[in-house]
Amino acid sequence: MAYQISDACISCGACAAECPVGAITEGDGKYVIDESACISCGSCAGVCPVGAPAEA
Repeated sequence: MAYQISDACISCGACAAECPVGAITEGDGKYVIDESACISCGSCAGVCPVGAPAEA
């Protein structure tokens, strides 16, 4: 199941830099995950300082 980024996102970009498939991009006010590209590895959740990415 793909990950999603909650409104807790502070737009630091740590998750995007960690994503091995480039599924995370900067959106309007927060980063977003392309669900069709996400491989559910959890790398983004492991580096997020506020715990914004979580499994959908």
